Amino acid sequence: MKTDKNVTKDEETYDYDLIVLGSGPAGQRAAIQAAKLGKKAVVIEHRRVVGGVSVNTGTIPSKTFREAVLHLSGYRERGIYGSSYRVKENITMEDLVFRVEQVIRMEIDIIRNQLARNHVELIEGHGRFLGPQQVEVATGGQGGTRRLRAPRVVIAVGTNATRDAHIPFGKRIVVSDDILAIEKIPKTLTVIGAGVIGVEYATMFSALGTRVTLVDKRPTLLPFLDDEISAALTYIAQQNRVTMRLGEEVDRVLAPENDTAPIEIHLKSGKTIKADAVLYSIGRSGATEDLGLEKAGVAVDDRGRIKIDTFYQTSVPGIYAVGDVIGFPALASTSMEQGRLAALHALGNRDEGPKVAPLFPFGIYTVPEISMVGKTENDLTAEGVAYEIGKANYREIARGQIIGDRTGMLKLIFDPVTHKLLGVHILGEGASELIHIGQAVMAHDGTIDYFVDAVFNYPTLAECYKTAALEGINRL
Repeated sequence: MKTDKNVTKDEETYDYDLIVLGSGPAGQRAAIQAAKLGKKAVVIEHRRVVGGVSVNTGTIPSKTFREAVLHLSGYRERGIYGSSYRVKENITMEDLVFRVEQVIRMEIDIIRNQLARNHVELIEGHGRFLGPQQVEVATGGQGGTRRLRAPRVVIAVGTNATRDAHIPFGKRIVVSDDILAIEKIPKTLTVIGAGVIGVEYATMFSALGTRVTLVDKRPTLLPFLDDEISAALTYIAQQNRVTMRLGEEVDRVLAPENDTAPIEIHLKSGKTIKADAVLYSIGRSGATEDLGLEKAGVAVDDRGRIKIDTFYQTSVPGIYAVGDVIGFPALASTSMEQGRLAALHALGNRDEGPKVAPLFPFGIYTVPEISMVGKTENDLTAEGVAYEIGKANYREIARGQIIGDRTGMLKLIFDPVTHKLLGVHILGEGASELIHIGQAVMAHDGTIDYFVDAVFNYPTLAECYKTAALEGINRL
């Protein structure tokens, strides 16, 4: 085994083999991987609870909130029982947040158990670099501060919702991190920023009956999606009373002193929108502001994100960065793998290490759900690659009729000569689960002929793959 050239001091002078800043998905995996290599690892978390943004304000709360919305509003069953169907007539934020808090508590307990089971120490406090191999932790209360030394550090602090100094944030004007703390479900909501988070919450609140206005300077909703999927989502959202103000920019937001008076959102085009609440969702920035990175020599960009090499190592040897703090793709799934691989490279004494597999799926938890893997039609057109498509609509599948989803669809993109599968795009119930079938076939350079010959359980949504493949073959 080769010696790590970056470590110049006697290992015995260090308190730990690895210090991890942040207990989100990336930090957890990095620390646990270190423990499995027989190394001594510590996780520093500035919150009073573990799990980072993912568990406490981001992924888990928003997706649990979505499930509560779909259940209590009766949205999933309206295709069967009619648009007036409700599980609960007068839904409150307390009803929705009750389920969220239950799931968060369970996730926190699971994470604490996993860290303890792997003998990873957890310190609650704010960590700051004093140098490349030294971190000071302000534990607060009676604990004061602690100074920890390790030859290797992993930065996994995640991101914060970006705030504009010109926006008068308060109880009714919030960022996504605070949206679930609003006191009541607004009758009208304006979402500024039609990124993934903004569109997710816009469609969730519209399912509750809130009149939503979505403002974004881009002319297309979620332009990285396949055009057909984006267009279908736009249509469905508009049918659910979401008003699109695309190609528009916000000039100013005026918050009245009276909490019952409407908030005014003035657009640069001269339009004025009035709303009971505003969600400001213009991206996220790396949570690196108070880490003392300058003392370690680690540079960040104008959004607080850290640049890394192919092994997730920063410009400073021995200091790694993983998860949302390094930018794209900023998914919990990829962050977990980044944390694991960074720890392997840092502690496994490897000259070469693997990167996260390039073929990973995106899950977008709008209403309806969207997931994709591989290329879009626009991607292939720009690359000059010939392709053909095959589609299946949920309404043509028995399972789609059973669950009442008549707007869902699955789309395959494939090579017309070799039949090699190039992309899968799904809109509808269970999209983020269904996508893995296509992902597995693509990972093994499979063709749509696999779906033509395969036997699927009946009735299932997975049959869409066979229907879409047959439709694609017929196009040829």
